[in-house]
Amino acid sequence: MRLDQKRQFKDEIFAQFARIGKALSSGCRLELLELLAQGERAVEDLAGETGQSVANVSQHLQVMRQAQLVDSRREGNYIRYRLADENVLHLWLALRDLGQARLAEISRLVETYLKDRNALEAITCSELRRRIRQGNAVVLDVRPAQEYAAGHIAGARSIPLAELRTRIKEVPMKKLVVAYCRGPYCVFADQAVGILRSAGHQAFRLEGGFPEWQVKGMPVERATMER
Repeated sequence: MRLDQKRQFKDEIFAQFARIGKALSSGCRLELLELLAQGERAVEDLAGETGQSVANVSQHLQVMRQAQLVDSRREGNYIRYRLADENVLHLWLALRDLGQARLAEISRLVETYLKDRNALEAITCSELRRRIRQGNAVVLDVRPAQEYAAGHIAGARSIPLAELRTRIKEVPMKKLVVAYCRGPYCVFADQAVGILRSAGHQAFRLEGGFPEWQVKGMPVERATMER
């Protein structure tokens, strides 16, 4: 390879890698990745979750699709998106963990908005798996039902947070209860633990969420309704 060819090769290949960085350079797009880490979603669902217009979310998704981070398929009148593959999930989690380790602002935001979390003990994925094997823990998936259907911790029961107060009698009193949701910056599990404890349950939140459980290779199930 000639020197001029080597330079051209380096310029072009690093420009291709930069497409990934550009596609991730938006807080909204990162939030969309977190939602898609839970499972396939329609554009309209993503717009409702993020408080954005359908048009705006569609534009963000197209940017990520062009960078091969997400795939899509048509289902009737709806376009449904999903992560392109598990490498994208690993990328998102690595980026999130790097930010938490290097950016003091993230720790300050967590301390400001999630200050009540300090009183909520967390159980690691390994500890939860051990307790599941022993049969002395009830696992609650408190995410929306469609996310549970897309994939959940094996053996977990689906009781979305919005339904927990009216369905709390379904939760056994004599077992330890572990609630989980989307990840460390989702408060569904925190709120669920508060509700459960106020009703007299011994309840804890899972450290992390479903994506963390999945990438560790822990047992996962999918509802029969999913394609």
